[in-house]
Amino acid sequence: MDDSTASPFQAWRSLETHPEFGADSLEARVWKDHQQEKVSDWIARETPVALVFNGISHAVMMTSPGDLEDFALGFGITEGLLASPDELYGVDVNEVRQGVEVHLEVASACAWRLRERRRNMAGRTGCGLCGTDSLGQVRRDPPAPAHPVRLTSTAVLRAESSLKSAQMLQKLTGATHAAAWCNLEGEVQLLREDVGRHNALDKLIGAMIRANIAVDQGFIAITSRASFEMVQKAAMIRAGALVAVSAPTSLAIQTAHECGVALAGLVRDGRRMVAYTFADRLGFED
Repeated sequence: MDDSTASPFQAWRSLETHPEFGADSLEARVWKDHQQEKVSDWIARETPVALVFNGISHAVMMTSPGDLEDFALGFGITEGLLASPDELYGVDVNEVRQGVEVHLEVASACAWRLRERRRNMAGRTGCGLCGTDSLGQVRRDPPAPAHPVRLTSTAVLRAESSLKSAQMLQKLTGATHAAAWCNLEGEVQLLREDVGRHNALDKLIGAMIRANIAVDQGFIAITSRASFEMVQKAAMIRAGALVAVSAPTSLAIQTAHECGVALAGLVRDGRRMVAYTFADRLGFED
């Protein structure tokens, strides 16, 4: 992979200047206080994106159309299709009549895994497991235990407020999720948004890999619930902590325990959070 990427802060683009990054301006009608008016409203784009590995279509996901190179890399890593970023030789994004095709040139080892997986997804927005054809494909072993980062409660709570203020597409449309990489002080360093929560995290992970982010120097914050898939994706890159604004599921908590991921949920309003795993690493004291 080419490591010559721009600053991680390239995520903060002017969406009003570049609506192709995820929003369209459309006319709508507003009814309020017994009155109505016509307004110009920003609407999040939702596009079918086909991931094509060595000429063979493997997955079709409904996503926001920006940052698709990041999405391709992150999806390949978190789904266990790419054993390492080095197995991805190139990415080519092509708009077609029906949507977007993202062509990935991959190593023969990756192509073999794809044939073994026999997976053909046609998922709804943010779908994590649609099309998986066996239970054995659901849970994947991460490459190694997560890095045991230690955080303060201040850092965890700061991440939630920083994440909220950094969501450009959400502010514009009110219809997207975000995933962010925060430093140990809780400051957002890199952020990706998407109409699907899994997609936002895959885009973030792809961007982190391309930017050579050291995963022992921060943690991931997300705007959604901490589902099993979100924990597993974080574990696949050995991220040591995952912070969510909503609650986790029981399988997410179990997976976080097994993978060494410190998991916090219901992080709200800069003053409340719940530790579900490894509370001592999230600023809680015995």
